[in-house]
Amino acid sequence: MTQRSIGPFQVNPIGMGCMNLSHAYGTPPSAEQAAKVVYRALDLGVDLFDTAALYGFGANEKLLGPLLKSHRSEITLCSKGGMAGVNFPDGLKRVIDGSPKAIRLNCEDSLSRLQTDVIDLYYLHRWDKKVPIEESVGALSDLVKAGKVRSIGLSEVSAATIVRANAVHPIAAVQTEYSLWTRNPEIAVLKACRDIGATFVAFSPVARGFLCSNQLDINTFDAKDIRRAMPRFEAAHFAANQKLLMPFLEIAREQHCTPAQLALAWLLTKEPGLIAIPGTQNILHLEENLAASSLRLSEAVMQKLDALINNQTVSGQRYNPQNASEVDTEDFV
Repeated sequence: MTQRSIGPFQVNPIGMGCMNLSHAYGTPPSAEQAAKVVYRALDLGVDLFDTAALYGFGANEKLLGPLLKSHRSEITLCSKGGMAGVNFPDGLKRVIDGSPKAIRLNCEDSLSRLQTDVIDLYYLHRWDKKVPIEESVGALSDLVKAGKVRSIGLSEVSAATIVRANAVHPIAAVQTEYSLWTRNPEIAVLKACRDIGATFVAFSPVARGFLCSNQLDINTFDAKDIRRAMPRFEAAHFAANQKLLMPFLEIAREQHCTPAQLALAWLLTKEPGLIAIPGTQNILHLEENLAASSLRLSEAVMQKLDALINNQTVSGQRYNPQNASEVDTEDFV
């Protein structure tokens, strides 16, 4: 599959989301295993790596910095600020802060951890609703002018917010969860991206592991696994969603591909300019994911998948009330 544009860069349609090398789905892999995954990704031609100040409270950026340093000119390096760890008397806590001061500090810290002079694409990780989006984007624009950031993006925002932000500074990319079972971007965000020329970046494109196989067992989730707080992985909702999985697996067999490859191929076909950033701790899964870029799905298969798994057939919201309150929910269901 030909490369796709993101800001001033040309990249392959499947990049690498690096979050779960340090954060989110239970105990992360060892530094040695994580390095093997990153180096294999580079060997296979992955040229977009996505991280954030939040992931492992900086640990993910510290991991990636020395691994990617010698390949810096060959890749598009993406990170995020505006949501990071802050020290309190009772420990380190996640804080959403979109103030210009916080954004500048987050960026400086990320540059240091990533061992680079400039971040190719720097996202506002969450819109801090206490701060006008124009003010936060203005701070990001200042980072571009200072040569610390080459292009800017937004994460988990509505179409209206995208338009407001783009009036301050061109928005190169918008990142939000998108997969067969999370269709929220189809309401208005995808169109807004097309209208302003921003690239849409899909995180969690295989539904946080749900669309990978029928082997996912919610009872084995680590205590720190973020899926424990997601309604779709609660027992009743998960059981209902499992009924969608067997027909999905059958379609994958018919297409002579794995379930994860089918999920990724659906995305890449659905939105031709989209970039997907699946994450993994496993080299075999990495190789499997990247092979999806060569798959071609017919219109009939696309329609079959659309009818099977969508907002009406999936049981449960994607976020619990607390996490839902932290995203810009205007265009979300």
